[in-house]
Amino acid sequence: MISDAFIFAANAVLPIIILIALGYFIKRIGLLGKDFFDSGNKLVFRVLLPVMLFLNVYKIEKLSDVNPAYVIYGVVAVLMIFFLAIPVCMAYTKDNAKRGVMIQAVFRSNYAIIGIPLAESLFGDKGAAAAGVMSAFCVPLFNILGVITLTVFNGSEEKKKADVKKILKGIAKNPLIIGTVSGLLVLVIRAGFEKLGIGLRLKDATVIYKSLESVKNICTPFALLVLGGRFEFSAISRLKREIIMGTALRNIAVPVAGLSLAYLLKGTLSLSGEHFATFVGVFATPVAVSSAVMAKEMGGDDELAGQLVVWTSLISTVTIFIYVAALKMLGIF
Repeated sequence: MISDAFIFAANAVLPIIILIALGYFIKRIGLLGKDFFDSGNKLVFRVLLPVMLFLNVYKIEKLSDVNPAYVIYGVVAVLMIFFLAIPVCMAYTKDNAKRGVMIQAVFRSNYAIIGIPLAESLFGDKGAAAAGVMSAFCVPLFNILGVITLTVFNGSEEKKKADVKKILKGIAKNPLIIGTVSGLLVLVIRAGFEKLGIGLRLKDATVIYKSLESVKNICTPFALLVLGGRFEFSAISRLKREIIMGTALRNIAVPVAGLSLAYLLKGTLSLSGEHFATFVGVFATPVAVSSAVMAKEMGGDDELAGQLVVWTSLISTVTIFIYVAALKMLGIF
């Protein structure tokens, strides 16, 4: 049973790890340079991920089929993690630029790039569908909380009040939120047409739909290669404490708490395997790559943000494997 659990975990997790490692190897041998990976990151963030999120949401057959308790648990758990992270990180460091980055690292997972493909790898089409549903709620939530965090906790010497207008503008312009909300709008429009007896589907526009599907298919492997290619393993002594603390919270404390509580409530909330596949993506994946980009633009310690992306990603290759194997042994998968 234990060997079956580890084989299952390896089949789900290793393909993702191999693609990340390949990206790092390609950069190390000089086949592609830093400029390519920086441009590739922009392409992923501004085009590929929004298209993938749009289609994941659009492919939900009926909103009435969604288990609301599953979505509520995911959203409430992320909010609880966010509010608990604030006092912990404020007590750990007095540097506001580091505080914002650490808080973001605790609650914000790499759900879009690693979590969604992992859910599909763990539970097939059902896992992908459940992950698509959760993306409609967690992706905007991660970005909204990220903007708020880095607006309140920034590196400015002057203490500023949160600029609500700036926060709302940052949320409205975020490509990931645009992709997700667009999918929801099209889903609502489609449901409206169905009530009128009109079976209008995006698939009917064959050329457009196939083009979007092609972009979606490119997204995951390309995003993982770019993630690996942007890794910079550097020893930064001034950030050692924050890196260790942030990595421990992101890779151990958050997933253990989030997955354990979900397991205890699985009967009450009617949670099944595809839901846990998504929860692994929400709670156990490393810090989102976009968090480092956002930190740089909003006055956070972008050097710390980049290192937290690297080290949480590295450690997660072991911790995700353990969590998946444990859930398999518990009969979840």
